[in-house]
Amino acid sequence: MRLKIGFILRSLLVVGSFLGLVVLWSSLSPRLDDPSPLNRMREDRDVNNPMPNRGGNGLVPGDDRFKPVVPWPHVEGVEVDLESIRRKNKAKNEQERHAGGENQKDIIQRQYLTFKPQTFTYHDPVLRPGILGNFEPKEPEPHGVVGGPGENAKPLVLGPEFKHAVQASIKEFGFNMVASDMISLDRSVNDLRQEECKYWHYDENLLTSSVIIVFHNEGWSTLMRTVHSVIKRTPRKYLAEIVLIDDFSNKEHLKKKLDDYIKLWNGLVKVFRNERREGLIQARSIGAQKAKLGQVLIYLDAHCEVAVNWYAPLVAPISKDRTICTVPIIDVINGNTYEIVPQGGGDEDGYARGAWDWSMLWKRVPLTPQEKRMRKTKTEPYRSPAMAGGLFAIEREFFFELGLYDPGLQIWGGENFEISYKIWQCGGKLLFVPCSRVGHIYRLEGWQGNPSPIYVGSSPTLKNYVRVVEVWWDEYKDYFYASRPESKALAYGDISELKKFREDHNCKSFKWFMEEIAYDITLHYPLPPKNVDWGEIRGFETVYCIDSMGKTNGGFVELGPCHRMGGNQNLHRFTHILSGKCLDRSDVLHQVFLSNCDSSKMTQKWEMNNIHSV
Repeated sequence: MRLKIGFILRSLLVVGSFLGLVVLWSSLSPRLDDPSPLNRMREDRDVNNPMPNRGGNGLVPGDDRFKPVVPWPHVEGVEVDLESIRRKNKAKNEQERHAGGENQKDIIQRQYLTFKPQTFTYHDPVLRPGILGNFEPKEPEPHGVVGGPGENAKPLVLGPEFKHAVQASIKEFGFNMVASDMISLDRSVNDLRQEECKYWHYDENLLTSSVIIVFHNEGWSTLMRTVHSVIKRTPRKYLAEIVLIDDFSNKEHLKKKLDDYIKLWNGLVKVFRNERREGLIQARSIGAQKAKLGQVLIYLDAHCEVAVNWYAPLVAPISKDRTICTVPIIDVINGNTYEIVPQGGGDEDGYARGAWDWSMLWKRVPLTPQEKRMRKTKTEPYRSPAMAGGLFAIEREFFFELGLYDPGLQIWGGENFEISYKIWQCGGKLLFVPCSRVGHIYRLEGWQGNPSPIYVGSSPTLKNYVRVVEVWWDEYKDYFYASRPESKALAYGDISELKKFREDHNCKSFKWFMEEIAYDITLHYPLPPKNVDWGEIRGFETVYCIDSMGKTNGGFVELGPCHRMGGNQNLHRFTHILSGKCLDRSDVLHQVFLSNCDSSKMTQKWEMNNIHSV
C-alpha cells in the first residue's frame, strides 16, 4: 500500500510539472491579436521617452499632434576613433562609386550656359486683414513640457552650483549645454513676427523642400532641437526630408546613438558622414548632392529653432520665381539662457539689409526708404545685397546651375558673399522675408573652437576672400586690398573656371551691382583710399614695428615684434598733416602716439621695409 501511495504521489508531481510548463509556454507565446515582444518593448520605451514619429511622414497615423520628447542621450563629449570608422566604410564607398555614383567635383563643376525657364504656376500671396492666414496654426502650439524650463523661449538661468559644468560645456561646444539639456527638444517658442504676418494667405501648391543641416562636433540637444523644431513647425506635405551632414565629427553621441535615434522617424531624417573634414562650405555642397527629394534646398545651421509658420513665407517667392533665393529674419537665441530675442539694429521695425565693409566683414544696415517704397506692406520680402550665409532657401536645380559654392573655398568664410554676388550679378534675386523667422545661437566667448585640418594650410578665410573679390569685384577689388594689404601676396588658386562661368552667363559687372542693388553700402562704409605702398614701419634701429594687434575695424595701433627680417630700408619721419605733429613711440610701453616734432629724437625716426607698389 505504501508503494502504491508513493507511486501515485510521484506521478501526480510529474503530471503537475508538465501542466505547469504548458501553461507557462502558453503565456509567453504571442497571440495573433497581441503585439510582439519587440513591439511591447518599443511601447514601453515610448512611454518613458515618447517620440514624435511612427509613420513615414513623421506622425502617428491619424494623429497630427506633436508629442514632447525628453532630451536623450546626455551629452558627455566622449570621442571615437574616426580612422577605424573610415576603414570600415571604405569598401562600402567603393561599391557606391562603382554602382554609378557621381563624383562630387564633377557635380560641383557642372554648369549651364542658360538657366532653365520658370515652369511652375503660382498665385501671389494675398493679405486679408482680420482673416487668419491659411498656414497659421488654429490653436497655440503645445508645450514640449507643460511648465517646463525654457518653454515659450523664456530664459533659463542656472544657479552657481552649475558654474564649472557650464564653463566646461561652453569650452567644448560654444554654448551652455547644461541648460540646453534641461529644455525640451520640442519646446514652445515666442512669436516675434509683426502682427500683419498672421493674415497672409499663400497658394497651397508650394514647392517641397529638403532641409540640410551640417554639423561638426555639435552638442546633442542643440542639434536635435533644430531637427525637432523643423518637424514640429513644418507642414508635413512640404517637408520631403531632413539631411544631416556629419562633417567628420569625433564625438560618440554623434555616431551610433544618432543613427539609432533618427530611425524613429522612419527615413524622414537621414545622416551622411564625410570621410574627412571638408569644412562648412563644401559640406553644404555635399548636402545639396545628398538631398534628392525636395524641390527647394533650405540650409540651417546646427543650432537653430524655426518659428511659427516659417515655411510658407520663405518658400512662396521661390515658387513664383525659381531664380529667387530667400533668407529668413534671424533672431538671437541666447547661448546661456536660450531666450529668443530679435537682433539689434536695423530700421524702426528691426529690418536690415546684409552688407559688408571693405575688409569683407559682415555688416547689417537699416532698410532704405527706396526699398520700403518698392513694397505695398511692411511685411513683404525686400531686397538685400548679401546674406549672412547660414540660413537660406534656394531652388535645388537653380543652385546646381549656379555651380553650387566655389569648390576652391575652404572651411568657412566668404561663401555668403560669393553666393550673394553670384545670384545678383547672374540674373537672380536675394530677398529677406520678414514673416519667416528662425532663431540662431551664436557661439559664446570661451569656446575652444574647431581648428582647421592640417591639409588646408594657413589663412583659409582670407584666401577665400581673395578668391571672391578676384572673381566678382572687378576694379573694386583694389578697395579690398587697401583694407587688407597683407592678402595681396596670398596664393589663392585657379579661378579660370569661375571667370568662364561669369562670361558664359553674361553676368553683370560689380559696378552695376554697387549702383543698382548695393547702392547704400558706401553711405555706411565709404570707399577707402587706395594704397600707394605697403610694407612694415619699423622703429629706427629696433626690432619693433607698428602693428594693428589683430584689429581690423578701428582701435589703436601699437608696437609689436617685426615679422620680417627687413629689406630695402629708408629712413622716414611721419608728420600728421592736420596737427603738424610727428609720429612718436615708446619702446618701453610699446605705444605709438603724436608729439611735437624734434629732429634729434630717435623715437621719431622710422624705417620702411619690404615696400611693394600696389
